[in-house]
Amino acid sequence: MNFLTIPGLASSGPKHWQTIWEKQYPYLFERVEQDNWDLPVCTAWVEKLQNYVEQLTQPTVLVAHSMGCLTVAHWSQQYYSPLVKGALLVAPADAEYSERLNFVEGFNPIPAKPLPFDSVVVASTNDIYATIERSEYFANTWGSTFLNIGAKGHINASSGFGEWKEGKVILNQFVNMLIEPLQVQCA
Repeated sequence: MNFLTIPGLASSGPKHWQTIWEKQYPYLFERVEQDNWDLPVCTAWVEKLQNYVEQLTQPTVLVAHSMGCLTVAHWSQQYYSPLVKGALLVAPADAEYSERLNFVEGFNPIPAKPLPFDSVVVASTNDIYATIERSEYFANTWGSTFLNIGAKGHINASSGFGEWKEGKVILNQFVNMLIEPLQVQCA
């Protein structure tokens, strides 16, 4: 299984768990690079994600953070790839209700339809970009498993997350869940 990371605003700096995972496992992780990390435009971000998905050659899990989660949700309404097996959606930003995101373009309304693949939404009770209730709402409308990890901020470097070992455990459990049904079918 390969992984495609989709960062949020300002990308993920050197101390962000997405960047650390990419450096630790460069043969498994690839990052979607946006042209403008500071002024997100939904159509541009979705098209950039699609460009990367079109190049996939292996089963892949999307690993998104913040605005990257919304990018995945919008992408899934327009595109599909049988190679995208699932998504880990961490700290989805609430572009509809967060005053901190009033400059993002085209992300509203946030899709409220199930994603065409398995997914997990990981959220914090004190995220400055989305309430825990909104994060749970996203999980429910996207058909995702919801995981509340407590008061962990925006689950990024600024919140004290470096390597985020708990996140690796969550990702491994998710991947094992995705692989298990395949093994049963082949037996």
